[in-house]
Amino acid sequence: MRLVLLGPPGAGKGTQAALLHDTYGAPHVATGEIFRTNIREGTELGEAAKQYIDRGDLVPDDVVIGMVMDRITEPDCADGFLLDGFPRTVAQAEALDRRLRRPSVPQEPLDAALNFEITEEELFRRLVGRAEREHRSDDAEDIVRHRLEVYHQKTEPLIDYYQRQGLLIPVDGIGTIDGVHGRIRASLEERVQVSAVPSDPR
Repeated sequence: MRLVLLGPPGAGKGTQAALLHDTYGAPHVATGEIFRTNIREGTELGEAAKQYIDRGDLVPDDVVIGMVMDRITEPDCADGFLLDGFPRTVAQAEALDRRLRRPSVPQEPLDAALNFEITEEELFRRLVGRAEREHRSDDAEDIVRHRLEVYHQKTEPLIDYYQRQGLLIPVDGIGTIDGVHGRIRASLEERVQVSAVPSDPR
């Protein structure tokens, strides 16, 4: 399974990607978590990314593309991946398509792009609450407003990009975590040849 998860910050992509990993076994590749880990560890990538993330801006395409391309060549991604936070621009999506079409790379094309749909009122409620719980500077209210502006300008065009390819699956992102997950599974199993990993009998 090769999925892209689209949607504004706070729409539930990370939560649902973790559940999809548990259900189908594909590795969850979260660019935000990779950046936060590098920031905590003080790496060169972390220092480069931090100035953008703290302002609510997107990390430049060349930095993100290189990072993700390296990650999906690792052995655990040979049979699939769940991309959370990438692509965030059309240029990133085009780079991913080129990478998956390379004859020398044993990768298959994307199966689908899940687009999480949610109201801005609900997003603000979730993100400001997350800022208070997790002390994340990128979820402060003024930064949230800027992040949503950046999303509308740079990431929303991906909806049309994947719609034209016939890959877009809309997801109602409002409701319980289990309810949203159930809707995603039903859509995937209708549109994509997927099967859940066997549950642990213990």
